[in-house]
Amino acid sequence: MAAKRGATFRRRELGKELRKLREGKGLTLQDVTGELGFSFTKLARVEIGENDLPRVADLEALMDLYDIGMAREDRETLLQLHRESLSKEPWTPYKAFMPSKMPTYRGLEQDARAMRAFQPSLVYGLLQTEAYTRALYSIAKPVDETNSEYVEQNIRLRMERKELITRSDSPLELRVILDETAVRCMVGGPGIMREQHDEIVELNRLDHVTIQILPHDVVSYRAESNFVILDFSEVLAPVVQVDMPNTISVTDERREVQRNIRRFDAMRESALPPARTAEFLQQLARQWE
Repeated sequence: MAAKRGATFRRRELGKELRKLREGKGLTLQDVTGELGFSFTKLARVEIGENDLPRVADLEALMDLYDIGMAREDRETLLQLHRESLSKEPWTPYKAFMPSKMPTYRGLEQDARAMRAFQPSLVYGLLQTEAYTRALYSIAKPVDETNSEYVEQNIRLRMERKELITRSDSPLELRVILDETAVRCMVGGPGIMREQHDEIVELNRLDHVTIQILPHDVVSYRAESNFVILDFSEVLAPVVQVDMPNTISVTDERREVQRNIRRFDAMRESALPPARTAEFLQQLARQWE
């Protein structure tokens, strides 16, 4: 088996293999659900990795239907994927405080090899300082009618997610484009913003992190919403995540992935080179002073 992966990654990997086996036998979802009495929605969600398959007996039934002569080692591989897909994720304690689909994204994020992100209005989450994050949630608290526990849990979760790029062992390769609005929008006051800008500069010095700013005075294509592209090994296709009201969208649909790659590349070409990030932020800090 490959290196240890999280349950979400394994769940999608298992679903991919089950779909490949089904299509290889020339069966539709309706064929399988009719034969085994499964719920159509259940099996469809299992194949795209949104739902797990709690009972090993269900997996055994699918393997028998798809290929009764399947090699023993192939069956064992699927059974091992199934066991790992049911393991507990490290972020499980925060699940009650996450918006819809965020648990799926968080599970995939931790196993991504590389990430490309665009943020038009605020500093991207993995770049935020704790003070900046706290200010964001504190400002929104009375409007969104959240409580102190919700705020503290989300701050803790965001700081833990940031370890993806600060860990010493196989850190995530990160490329971020920030619209000028994201670093100019005052959150928490000048002191917090200066600290946040210093953090961006420091992170940009890491070999595996590239941060670019898209200034207001540059004529360029600009995406209307933020998005993230997660890249994995050859095992899984890239995934795109987009924020939506009260939820997020997570998809590996090829057309949507390619569309967002084009959007990112168009803005990357127009954004300031990474080396000019520090200079830009220093000029902005002087304006506040």
